[in-house]
Amino acid sequence: MADKPRLERQAMCDRLAMEFQSEWIVNLGVGMPTLCSNYVDTSKEIIFHSENGVIGYGPLAPEGQEDKHLVNAGGQNVTAMPAMAIVHHADSFALIRKGMVDVTVMGAYEVAENGDFANWRIPNRKGGGIGGAMDLAACAKRVFIAMEHTTRDGKPRMLKRCQLPITAPGAVTLVATDLGLFAVTPQGFELKEHAPGWTPEDIQEVTEAKLAISEDLKEFRFRD
Repeated sequence: MADKPRLERQAMCDRLAMEFQSEWIVNLGVGMPTLCSNYVDTSKEIIFHSENGVIGYGPLAPEGQEDKHLVNAGGQNVTAMPAMAIVHHADSFALIRKGMVDVTVMGAYEVAENGDFANWRIPNRKGGGIGGAMDLAACAKRVFIAMEHTTRDGKPRMLKRCQLPITAPGAVTLVATDLGLFAVTPQGFELKEHAPGWTPEDIQEVTEAKLAISEDLKEFRFRD
């Protein structure tokens, strides 16, 4: 299966962004999740929130059109949108802690079938901390995860139980990997959409947790 093509990161984030509803406040974590702001659905009004205090920004800035003073939480240049606001870092976290974030999209090292996830510490790496992920996982109404399905050496990231220190228990509702889209249900992971060329059996082989297969299983949905 090593020779089978996997989904690109932008496609994974596009798919999660398709789930955003109009007027949602959407927090995008550092790394891959920032690509969600590149998906634009003109029928919806999405308010992107960044921990550093940029509220209502747009897609990542095209090369050569960057405003060095306008960045998301990952330090990437983003585009200004009408009615965008710049607020104090403390006000940004007040918005999070008040429960106003409809969904946060984060990366992860591991996700467990019960919705636990780990995204802040791996063995033998110094420094770093849990940071704002703890606040977001505890206070956002929904947690979506974007991550590769396996590690660089081919080990599963979708597990029966997380092996790394968890960020939050039972928080994850939806996971997009480079092999498909998965809902977290009371019964565990449910495969909703599969990457082209991958069968449910192929995906189960690289997944530690047992997968339930949706009755409405589809091939992965790409942007129009």
